[in-house]
Amino acid sequence: MPQQKDIVKIAIQMPGAYPQLIRLDQKKPLSAVIKEVCDGWNLPGHENYALQYADGVQTYITESNRLDIKNGCILRLTKAPGRCAEDLFKGIQSMDLGVRCDSLKQLACVSTDVTFAQEFISRDGHLLLVKIVEDSSESALIMTHTLTAFMELMDHGIVSWENLSSIFIEKIACFVNAKVGDASIQQVCLDILESMVLSSHSLFLQVKQVVTMERLIAHLQMTNQQIQTKAMALLMALLQTAGDADRQEMFAYLNKKNLRQYIYKNIIHSSGSVQDEMAHYLYVLQSVTLNHLEPRMRTPLDCYSQEQRDILHGLRQAAFETESENSLSHERRRSLCAKEFKKLGFSNNSNPGQDLVRTPPGLLALDTMFYFAARNPDAYSRFVLENSSREDKHECPFARSSIQLTLILCEILRIGEAPSETGSDYHPIFFSQDRLLEELFCVCIQLLNKTWKEMRATQEDFDKVMQVVREQITRTLSTKPTSLELFKNKVNALNYSEILKLRQTERLHQEETLAPPVLELKERLKPELLELIRQQRLNRLCQGTMFRKISSRRRQDKLWYCRLSPNHKMLHYGDLEEDSDTPPIETLQEKIPVADIKNLLVGKECPHMKENKGKQNKEVLDLAFSITYDVEEYSLNFIAPSRTDFCLWTDGLSVLLGREMSSESMRSELDILLSMEIKLRLLDLENIPIPENAPVVPKPPSNYNFCYDFSQTEQ
Repeated sequence: MPQQKDIVKIAIQMPGAYPQLIRLDQKKPLSAVIKEVCDGWNLPGHENYALQYADGVQTYITESNRLDIKNGCILRLTKAPGRCAEDLFKGIQSMDLGVRCDSLKQLACVSTDVTFAQEFISRDGHLLLVKIVEDSSESALIMTHTLTAFMELMDHGIVSWENLSSIFIEKIACFVNAKVGDASIQQVCLDILESMVLSSHSLFLQVKQVVTMERLIAHLQMTNQQIQTKAMALLMALLQTAGDADRQEMFAYLNKKNLRQYIYKNIIHSSGSVQDEMAHYLYVLQSVTLNHLEPRMRTPLDCYSQEQRDILHGLRQAAFETESENSLSHERRRSLCAKEFKKLGFSNNSNPGQDLVRTPPGLLALDTMFYFAARNPDAYSRFVLENSSREDKHECPFARSSIQLTLILCEILRIGEAPSETGSDYHPIFFSQDRLLEELFCVCIQLLNKTWKEMRATQEDFDKVMQVVREQITRTLSTKPTSLELFKNKVNALNYSEILKLRQTERLHQEETLAPPVLELKERLKPELLELIRQQRLNRLCQGTMFRKISSRRRQDKLWYCRLSPNHKMLHYGDLEEDSDTPPIETLQEKIPVADIKNLLVGKECPHMKENKGKQNKEVLDLAFSITYDVEEYSLNFIAPSRTDFCLWTDGLSVLLGREMSSESMRSELDILLSMEIKLRLLDLENIPIPENAPVVPKPPSNYNFCYDFSQTEQ
């Protein structure tokens, strides 16, 4: 007699018949279950049938996924994947146009299922689709179904993109390059080309040769938003996969065509809102474009480079009107240069190139200084001369400030960081401004001088000033200014006094000035509240979380679920469908005893981060954690859906391992709980000063009749 947990109550449908309500025994072979269902309808040849979900994603039921079936599920008896694949394979080759079209349409739908895809590909069905595309003799509708089915089949990763012929690639490119073409065909062709480019560098080179940048830009200028999005995806894939030389060539063409300005005016500005997918591509465009500055940021100044030495001396000569240096002796000229480099704000005035050896910002700092001096000569001269003539120790060093400011801007703009697979935080100002870093520098270096004077800073206050400037820039960019002029007005309005007011307001919300007795109360309350947070973390682990298996492509990432058993002794996990609800714990096939967990790893220490070293960006690293078990030979690897889930899981796992919780979420929650509890306890003491010393103990009362009699039992 099977246990109750192995029995699932389901309904099975078939067109033209009454549904069957059955008790599915999960321990019985699937073929035996299908035979019983077929016998119930008097259907011969049960091996030609299979079960699949009737609602949502109509996935075939297999031995590997049958445990996902829940009570109340509605399944459908249908053709077996092999039989369906064989029928569609023949239907595609039919001489009847209607049969051929219907077969391809159905193929495009069922190809999303990996079980069917394996059967169809095993019959070389994908090669049949390739031949249809290469011949290009079918109608637009048939071609759309063919390309859609092909894309769905290739998405499973069963067949390598490398096996495609150059003729097929050229045909796909022809559809994309056509000035007048079917929109549905062009959408799926753009999608196919993106997948090719992301799969290998050799395919990138082929696609780059057959698809012109001119046609991609033309697609971006279409009113069809789906075409725009797909064209943007392909453009981003090309930029990300390209080598330095190819990327620079593409950048030059895009800048020549004012692509960024066009995107801002016609896609962002006019629509008022951007789809999440387009927002991601805009973020990638910003990231990839700014990252072309990374080589300069990573390259230190070469003191033996005559060109770089000339730029340094050009900065000095632009700032100071000096007598002809040619008429001076070598020693006199050397002494004069050292004196002027010191006024310019270099730490090593005899060899100023040493200040630019640190990377980052490397040569990028020299570029920004030279750009400011050439673009704003009056402002540059005023900055240097104003500070070099001061004798009150309040001079602001131009060179030192510029180097640090360049580094700050690189960090804020995330120059050198690979774009995240899910990021969408772009700066609208990027799309209206060429040479964004240099133009921001010109505004911010003058802001820095202004802030320096407002703070009455000295050299000892350098780091404090830079922190304030960083905050001014960050707060202003967070308001999403759409032009450099708007950024300039906002950042200059956010002066030092405004920063202090904002800090004070935020501090009042986050901190309280606590007297010693309240601090003592806080320490007494902390263990109780920490235990409350521990229990909440364990309860959250018992509820479980859905995780994604991050793949090399953004499309159709696989899902899996993990949860802690109610008795806190087992971690249960298993694969999950896209739209599934929280799965019952018994449906998760895999499990790990908590007692076998040896260690908790986070970030770069995780095995799945070490395996992909150099490919993971900071956002993914911040969400990665792993547990090791069985004497640390095996690991279960996670990438949390959000930073909140990361904190919940790492805290909960730390509790299971008997360790202290350490996440920023725990600290924040503890502060909130402590603040609330203390306010409740001290409610009657509001606005009453708490004395530093304990008050005098009064004399005892004459009687104690007011005391509560604890001898009586409460009912």
